[in-house]
Amino acid sequence: MTISDESEVKQPNEKHVSAPTDEKMVKLPVLPVLPVIPLRDGVLFPSTEVVLLFGRKKSVKALEEAWSNNKQVIFLAQRKHGVSEPQLKDLYQVGTLASIDRILRGDEDIHALIRGISRVRVLKIEEKNGMFEASYEPILEKVEKSDELQAIARHLMKQFKHAINMGKSVELLNFMKLMNGVAVGEVADQIASTLDLSTHEKQLVLESSDLRVRLEMVTDFLAKEMKIVEIDRSIASKTQKKFDKHMKDTILRERMREIQKELGEDDDDDQREINDLRDQIKQSGMPVKIREKTLKELRRLEQMSMQNPESPYIRTWIEVMVELPWKKKSRETLSLKRAEKILADQHYGLEDVKERILEHLAVMKLNATHPDKSRKKAPTILCFVGAPGVGKTSIGRSIAEALGREFVKISLGGVHDEAEIRGHRRTYVGAMPGRIIHGLKTAGTRNPVFMLDEIDKLSADFHGDPSSALLEALDPEQNHEFTDHYLDVPFDLSQVMFITTANVLHTIPYALRDRLEVIEFAGYTDDEKFEIAKRHLLHKVISENGLLETQLELKHEMLKKIIRAYTREAGVRSLDRELRKLARKTAKRISSKEKTRVVVTDKILDEYLGPPRYLERMKERKNEIGLATGLAWTSVGGDVLFVEVATMPGKGEIVLTGQLGKVMQESARAGYTYVKSNAKLLGIPIKTLAKTDIHIHVPEGAVPKDGPSAGITIASAITSALSKRKMRKDIAMTGEVTLRGRVLEIGGLKEKVIAAHRADIRTVIIPSQNQKDVRLIPDRIRNEMRFVYAETMQDVLKVALL
Repeated sequence: MTISDESEVKQPNEKHVSAPTDEKMVKLPVLPVLPVIPLRDGVLFPSTEVVLLFGRKKSVKALEEAWSNNKQVIFLAQRKHGVSEPQLKDLYQVGTLASIDRILRGDEDIHALIRGISRVRVLKIEEKNGMFEASYEPILEKVEKSDELQAIARHLMKQFKHAINMGKSVELLNFMKLMNGVAVGEVADQIASTLDLSTHEKQLVLESSDLRVRLEMVTDFLAKEMKIVEIDRSIASKTQKKFDKHMKDTILRERMREIQKELGEDDDDDQREINDLRDQIKQSGMPVKIREKTLKELRRLEQMSMQNPESPYIRTWIEVMVELPWKKKSRETLSLKRAEKILADQHYGLEDVKERILEHLAVMKLNATHPDKSRKKAPTILCFVGAPGVGKTSIGRSIAEALGREFVKISLGGVHDEAEIRGHRRTYVGAMPGRIIHGLKTAGTRNPVFMLDEIDKLSADFHGDPSSALLEALDPEQNHEFTDHYLDVPFDLSQVMFITTANVLHTIPYALRDRLEVIEFAGYTDDEKFEIAKRHLLHKVISENGLLETQLELKHEMLKKIIRAYTREAGVRSLDRELRKLARKTAKRISSKEKTRVVVTDKILDEYLGPPRYLERMKERKNEIGLATGLAWTSVGGDVLFVEVATMPGKGEIVLTGQLGKVMQESARAGYTYVKSNAKLLGIPIKTLAKTDIHIHVPEGAVPKDGPSAGITIASAITSALSKRKMRKDIAMTGEVTLRGRVLEIGGLKEKVIAAHRADIRTVIIPSQNQKDVRLIPDRIRNEMRFVYAETMQDVLKVALL
């Protein structure tokens, strides 16, 4: 038998059997003080021999101290298994005096052969020299020789032999010792040491000083164990008829269940969990067929051993199924006035966007109350398109707040695997639901506002096309039976309000784009940025950086300078970053007590934010030959674009630089062809064309540029360079040109005009077909601008050339 000094124990009842005083007693010699070794799991009995493994420092110290002296030590069981370094309060008072017969030293631990001698009670225990030492007294045992006591001992031995015949396992040395005959006083201790008892029960046997009581106690424990062995044999006989040899794990589980049932302990943790899952399935509100399938999987799990590799996968699948919102919905409180107020309070500007959203909510409200129920099943999928930072996500949150629904957002940027959307099949290791089902599980309702962010950045590879999986989720005709690969059952998405966002439209697959209702976010003007910063950003930034409103004063002209000189984007993220940087610098100065208050001036801006990043490039410009000002649209808004053309002797060739895309290169060649074919009309000597090379360059060569809308700008610059006529610096232009000189319509007019206004350009040449788009430009900017509507290049050159 091997007992570790680092095993679990449980506290017994503090009940002791008093030793009688009217009988003949045997007195044992008492040593004044002996080392004490705690046993973490187990009890050492007198008259037994065990091999102990010593690893704890205090135990090793006590063992070596005893070995070097009289080879005697006291063993006390611990009250709690989890205590690795027990204190005095963690030990029992009754233990066993033992002798150390042999020691075998290992690299890090020690094995020792220990022989129990007698029961002792510790009187005083102290911790000295890195170990426990105790004074003690022997527990006097009643020595009684009677025929009745002999009969009890003989019955106990007979029952023990019967238990061995039934299949109880016992170490051979202990069995031989008992069979060779031992004293009556040793029978109970020897048999108790072989029984499968808890530390609590063994401690009760050890603390019993009455031999009769001890024999009866061990007899009862043995009878209980024999009953368990008998039940085990009966269960084995029954289960062998049901299962073959390949179902060993299942047989063992069935035996355990039958044993627990006989003991009245059938409601174990695993069974309780199965019952809880069954209740959750019934209360989840699943459709009937789906509930039946889930219960079928639960029955498989119940009959399966927990050691089966498939068990955790089934359990996880069932847990996902019961956590999904099959019936739970947010109570919708759709009020157009409330929605209008929320949008107005949380977003400045974007009037066209907010109007379109209110129209969409009005249609939802009428459809919800319409008697024709079929009209509810065709919702429109909104797609917010615009530059980063213009408020697409925050508008989505405001819609959810206005409707009283939960808001869920998932980012699709860089997603290239269809399984990310539709989930992995359960046969794969680490399988999980797709992002849509996971989002619904997170929301906890079946009708949230669900935002699919950056839908334009989906990509496809050999794993499949995720945009194809989105078609089923977003199509109103199909999404009432959306099937996630992991769930393998349909889930109704028809009540989810999907909103998608994108920076550009042309990268969204056509089949997916066809299902979307596009709402364009044109971006903010400088005035709108000023109002947003004043109403929302500044207060938020000051508060989040630990400042008071009085500690940072930012006057209106300084805020406008930050917008003009330190940011250039359609949204307000860069503006927010600059304000946060300003607030952090201020917080540092105030925390270090350099200042108590900061008033932002030009000097403070230069010190805190650095020199202006975006200089007003138009102020230093002059009217020059071959230099035209164009307007461009980028993913972050409009911008001013310069086109330079230089001439040199050559063979009539054209050179293009500035990282121009294919479309822009073709536009440049078309413009050059127009100029050459109309050279006489434009006042260009025809003879010089064949002997002149031209070089077309668009500055900021590190930035890629593409698109057809610079056609009239390039053609004007070429005409200026070849005719030696200067171009006006106060005019900007945008438009595509054909070989016959017609000016074609372009897009992004609002952003381009805002960029021209920001650069102090007040005259803009635009295609006449874009006249309808001028009304979309904010009134304050439109009223300060002069628009020249051009149908041909002649209309452009009349205004642009001096």
